[in-house]
Amino acid sequence: MPVSFSQFARNLTVETAFNVLAKAKSLAAGGKRVIELEIGDSPFPSTSAAKRAGKAAIDGDWTHYCPSPGLPEVRAGIAEFMNRRYGLKLGPDNVVVGPGAKIFELFFCELFLDPGDGVLVFSPYFPTYVPNIARRGARICFSRLTQSRQFRPDLSDVERFLAEDPKPKAILINSPHNPSGGVALREDLDGLSRLVLGRDVAVFSDEPYDRMVWQGEHRSLIQIPGMLDQTVAVYTFSKSYSMSGWRIGYAVASASTADRLAQLINSSLSCTPPFVQLAALAALREDEGESQQAMAAFRRKVEILVRGLNRIEGVQCLMPGGTFYIFPRVVPVCNRLKITSHGLAMYLLEGADDHLGVACLGGECFGEAGAGFLRFSCAEPDERLEEALAFLPEAFARTDRLRRYLEENPQYRLTVPYPED
Repeated sequence: MPVSFSQFARNLTVETAFNVLAKAKSLAAGGKRVIELEIGDSPFPSTSAAKRAGKAAIDGDWTHYCPSPGLPEVRAGIAEFMNRRYGLKLGPDNVVVGPGAKIFELFFCELFLDPGDGVLVFSPYFPTYVPNIARRGARICFSRLTQSRQFRPDLSDVERFLAEDPKPKAILINSPHNPSGGVALREDLDGLSRLVLGRDVAVFSDEPYDRMVWQGEHRSLIQIPGMLDQTVAVYTFSKSYSMSGWRIGYAVASASTADRLAQLINSSLSCTPPFVQLAALAALREDEGESQQAMAAFRRKVEILVRGLNRIEGVQCLMPGGTFYIFPRVVPVCNRLKITSHGLAMYLLEGADDHLGVACLGGECFGEAGAGFLRFSCAEPDERLEEALAFLPEAFARTDRLRRYLEENPQYRLTVPYPED
């Protein structure tokens, strides 16, 4: 007899992008040509020095256990980089290296949350926030990000959360923001810090897109005096150096918090592979030029998609302040076709054409506030982006195919129209 799963496991939610990726790969394996705009991965090769250093480290037998918080020279190198880039005064004891940035969501929740604690999450939100908070039995309070505010955080919601929640303990902020591309301005971060400084409230500052800011410059809460003591800021090499498969990132925090993070790595992962750490350090020190070239290419791709999407009837799209995601509002299209936004995304992949599909995500994959939007990554060659843009209005016009798709997939029927305003 199979053993029953825990309540947490039975209710576990996941990052939908990987499910859609699997469907796209399956269709492609069957002969369908798929333009993949669903997954947030870089289309570029890992940067040169990173690859050389990783190979050399393997040849040099850097393939054994190492200190849980990271190699001392890597922690020191990251601290030097952050000090130079953001005007900070970090030491190696403020840095913890981990296998990507996502693991630090889990560790943050384990460090600071007890059952019944309140957590403010800006929505739409990165999907793995919810299960990591649920692991701790904490409560989520959502603050809606809106297109009319360029998807910037609403500080009145923060103030209300701190005043009215019975046990306010944590805030999760992601800037530049996935999925919307919104960027928190300096005034937003200053206002947030004024509200939380000196309170027993921790902030998870999720910053994997810190190099992808298209308007102005990236700002972090840890640049504000006093906020390092209350903040865990996380970064990754996945986007800036196209190292997603290496699984390497780092957290910046106070020395006492960093020490606790290291204990969590010790008790769960032991350590992050040292040869991967050395590859990442080489990227920081030698691959800035390649990184900047990739960021310029990403910006061009973002601009191609934004221009093209805004030419399509019923689609309204902002130029994102950062990231390589485009988050167009498609409410008129969904209401006219009577299909949910994620249903529309799946129709574009599976049902609109026998030979071509466009993979993207419905906004509700990122929470209720994302309903009526689509999320596109721009991680394809420019000509394929243009091909996808030409395909969309044709797909929307194929009402016979869409009707058949909804008959086969009734879960995607839009029974109550989205608000038009």
